[in-house]
Parts: sequence; C-alpha cells; structure tokens
Amino acid sequence: MTFETLGLDPALLRAVADLGWPKPTPIQIDAIPPAREGRDVLACAMTGSGKTAAFLLPLLHRLNDAPTRGTRALVLTPTRELAAQVHADLQELAKHTSLKGAAVFGGVGMGPQEAAFRRQTDVIIATPGRLLDHLGQPGRYVDFRGLEVLVLDEADRMLDMGFLPDIKRVLSHLPAKRQTLFFSATLPKPIVDLSHAMLREPARINVERVSKPAVGIEQALYPVPEALKADLFIALLKSNTIGNVICFTRTKHRSNRLAEVLTRAGIPNARIHGNRSQAQRTEALAHFKSGKVRVLVATDIVARGIDVEALEHVVNFDVPHVPEDYIHRVGRTARAEATGEAFTLVSPEEEQDLRAIEKAIARKLPRRTVSGFDYAHRPAERLEVPLAERIAAIRARKAEDRARAKAKAARREEHAQREAARPAASRKGPGRGRRGR
Repeated sequence: MTFETLGLDPALLRAVADLGWPKPTPIQIDAIPPAREGRDVLACAMTGSGKTAAFLLPLLHRLNDAPTRGTRALVLTPTRELAAQVHADLQELAKHTSLKGAAVFGGVGMGPQEAAFRRQTDVIIATPGRLLDHLGQPGRYVDFRGLEVLVLDEADRMLDMGFLPDIKRVLSHLPAKRQTLFFSATLPKPIVDLSHAMLREPARINVERVSKPAVGIEQALYPVPEALKADLFIALLKSNTIGNVICFTRTKHRSNRLAEVLTRAGIPNARIHGNRSQAQRTEALAHFKSGKVRVLVATDIVARGIDVEALEHVVNFDVPHVPEDYIHRVGRTARAEATGEAFTLVSPEEEQDLRAIEKAIARKLPRRTVSGFDYAHRPAERLEVPLAERIAAIRARKAEDRARAKAKAARREEHAQREAARPAASRKGPGRGRRGR
C-alpha cells in the first residue's frame, strides 16, 4: 500500500514525498482511513511505529479540506519534548498548506502562547498543565468553540504522570460534538474507562496487541557489577561498539553523575531530566541531534516523544522496573521500521526486573562481555552517592554558608562600631571642614 491509496490531500502527499517516506507503516495503514472518514479511533500503538503521522495526516486532511478561521484541533501530550516533536512533525506535514500549529507547554514564557490562542491558530499541541494555566487566565482568550478534533497522544503516559484529573478538566472546556483520536502504547483499565467515556463507536486498532519492541531492534545485555557500570559504558564508547546513543538512567542524580564521569573521560555529552530548565533541555537535544555531543544522558522523560533520525543506539544504564518502560526506551532507535541496537547494563541486583522484561517481550536476551575489560577492578569513584550522604553534604554546605554570612555580618558590625567610636573630625573627608565653613 502507498500513501496515495489512503486518499489523502495532494498537499499532504507532497509533504510525505519531501520527507522521503516510501510507504505507510502498519499503524498508519490501519488508523488513517477511519480517521479520515471522521470516525473516532482507539489505537494501541508502540513507540517508533509512526503513530504521530497516523493522527496528524487525517487531522490535516480534514482541516485543509474546508479551511475556516479558528482553533479546530487540539493535541494533548504528556511531556514538553513530545509536544515540541509533534509540532515539528506538523510543520513538516503542513508545509504545502496554509495550516498553522503552535506548541503550548511549561518552562517557557506564556506570552507567545497567548498570542497563538488569540490568533486562533489552527492546531494547538499542548501539555495538560500549561493548557489549564491558559484556560484559567483572565480575558478568556482560549476559544475552543470551533474545535473539531481532539487527539490524546501517549494517553497511558499521561495517566502515569498523574494527568488524568487535568485531562478531565480540559475536556470540560471542549465541545461535546467532536472527533476524538485516542492513542496509547498500553491500555490499563483507567485508560480503557476514559476511552469509553470519550469515544463514540471508535475504530479499534491493535487493542489486543501485546506491547513489544519495534521490529528491527537488536537487543543485548551486558552483565556487570553495579559499581563498574560507568567504566563499562565508557569502554563500549571508546571501543566504538556504541555510536551516537541515548543513555537512560533511573534517577536525575544518576544522570548528573554519569554526565560528570563522561565529561572527565573526554566524551561529549548532554543531559535531559526534569530538573533541567526548558532552555537547557532544548539545547541538549539540539546538540545531540546536530552531532555536537555523542551521548544524551536522560531519564524516562525522553523515553517517549524524542525522534532522532538515524539514532544508532539506546543504552539502558539501569534496568527499568516496568517492562513497558524498557519497550519505550529501546523504541527510540529503529524508528518507523528502521534498524538499531539497544543494550542494557545489568547488575546482579537487577536480574529480577530483567526477568520481568524478558517475560513481557517473550524472549531471552543474549548476554555479552567486553573483551579486555577487567570486571574485578575497583572503580576510581562511586557513581551513586547515597541519599543520606547527599543530604549531609547539602547541610554541611548550608552550614558553611551560614557561618560565612554570620562572620561577614559580625565584621560589618565591628566596623560600624569602630566608625561610631572615632572622633567626628577624623570621620570627615579631605577638605570637608573648609567647605562647610
């Protein structure tokens, strides 16, 4: 099947040709026809399957078929990165039309976003929290009265992040009569219940599918003591076993520490996690995409929504506790039926989580070793500093800061007392007495 057979607007077919997409992916083949016909859609689509185009193409087809003024479509996403990525994809697909989109998310100023609402931009791509911020502003400049299409992207991730109440609040501001496209990588009961409340006789796509990594990903394990993970990762990088890579860590602290270790080893890297500002996160991703840095160290904030062309490798520095997180992490490579490699560093303490992953994907993953690596050596430094030690260090720094501030205040007070004790004549500047006569 080709994109031409899906009955899409010629302007969209030109954009697809510009992107060099040879044929639609399975989720696009299944989802685009019913969505183009105006039906609601409930689709279970794994990361890397091409699902963004599966909802953007029929959405843009509908809007371009009968252009009118007003915000006519809303796409809700769980993270800033995913909102930005969907917006970038929309710009590529809509470039031969007059349709415009805007990304609305936190961490940046609200002014340009407010302007997009006031312009009644055709498509708004938003995170729930920032959208509610705008809906709560005086002036009521958010106008969804003409909304025709609502898309929930990565609905299960929004549930995981606690956005379900926010989604329900957003829904109260939308017209009841609309088309809804509901995409989720998994379908836990709360998501199923939400879909029942939102959808009318939807086309159901892959709803019985067992979540598995995309085809084309070569997966392997590297067993290693926990303390030696950073050294092994560096050995893999320096041996060129790994090319450009997104490396996932369990916590923000471990991301920071690993980035420091890589920098000291002379390996260009950048970090993305929830404690980084939006400007820092955007810059880190831009440097990675441009090849300025070789390693992007990240938490699961980028396990969904980051699309990097020709990403060679994904490394799980830590084994994820939940199999679905493993599937989404490794899905950053082998995008849209391409190929890639995903490696996982496994300590003895993580074997139980690994068994759950292998059960979920219904296969045993091959185990590898690095030739010449000393698996018994002692690392030069600890990667993970225990929380109690980190808290103690923070308290010590604060105590030092307070002591310095107290000493500085005492010196100021002592100086003031000395000045007050000096005779008045000695406190006058040169010539002050003569000018005062």
